[in-house]
Amino acid sequence: MIKRILKITAFVLVLVLVLFTLQRILMPKYVTEAVDGRLIAEYYDSAKNHDVVFVGDCEVYENISPVKLWEDYGIASYVRGSPQQLIWHSYYLMEETLRYETPKAFVFNVLSMKYGEPQSEAYNRLALDGMKWSQSKAASIQASMTEEEDFISYVFPLLRFHSRWSELKAEDFEYAFKEVPQLSINGYLMRIDVDGVDELRRGQELGDYTLADVCWEYLDKMRVLCEENGVELILMKAPTNTPQWYWYDQWDDQVKAYAEQYGLRYYNFLKVTDEIGIDYNTDTYDQGGHLNLSGAEKLSAYFGQILVDELALTDHRGEAEYEAIWTVLTEQYNQIKKTQEKLLEENGKLTGFTGLE
Repeated sequence: MIKRILKITAFVLVLVLVLFTLQRILMPKYVTEAVDGRLIAEYYDSAKNHDVVFVGDCEVYENISPVKLWEDYGIASYVRGSPQQLIWHSYYLMEETLRYETPKAFVFNVLSMKYGEPQSEAYNRLALDGMKWSQSKAASIQASMTEEEDFISYVFPLLRFHSRWSELKAEDFEYAFKEVPQLSINGYLMRIDVDGVDELRRGQELGDYTLADVCWEYLDKMRVLCEENGVELILMKAPTNTPQWYWYDQWDDQVKAYAEQYGLRYYNFLKVTDEIGIDYNTDTYDQGGHLNLSGAEKLSAYFGQILVDELALTDHRGEAEYEAIWTVLTEQYNQIKKTQEKLLEENGKLTGFTGLE
């Protein structure tokens, strides 16, 4: 009887080990494709002493430079962004962040309020797979799933990715049991190249400009969460110049009215691009869709002054603990910049993002 129990136990252990190994191999690594799928997971290795944490889509993780905020103002910040991060993703990331630290402010980029329902499994995965397991992750999965998805595939990703055998690359084996190289600097994804646009572009007229009820529900949840934890909630709209992510005045008016009703700060940086110094000819890398390094540093310098003035943030420059952290981050930031400068010189263009070697 004992031998039989031992055999069954050994079989189960071997089976679990095999399934776990297969899952680690088959899970996407986001090393050469959809690299921004690595962003969410990188937060956990950061120092948990941030004054400001940004949440949102590419309009934060490509447009806000924490190193610039540090260099100019001594602000410690992190960008918890992911591609097409929807408002419920942002809310649960805020909720989860409070398990690790309590920043003085959360900044939420409002573009995602244009979406009133889940968009795609691919974007859900980029936002959710990198989160550590918690009640916040479980709730975010439930809020995010499309009709074709099921919760169990997030618990056991092998059920979702078992058919990736034909797509496997060397990186899938190399990084099955070790971390992929660092991509961002505190959540900021850098591009230094320039591909500008010399005209302001508008989106197509819509039949209905009403923002969905679910978005207001989650904005309410954000506001209450911040109130309960003594955190300032700040709303922002990053400057972009593309019909795809056009921010209509009708949407802006609704967000502005909400902010006024509840005493929140809302900054629509589309309205002050001249004051910021944004030039869409030189400060974007994809014809107005996202800011390049030049544009991100201009926006960060401008916003940083607002944050210091409005929140009376402490300038941590000169404090040994912070200096040790940000000296390394600044060196890494400059290393990525030099790498991209070299690639530009050699190839005449950049074909994607680069992180640390």
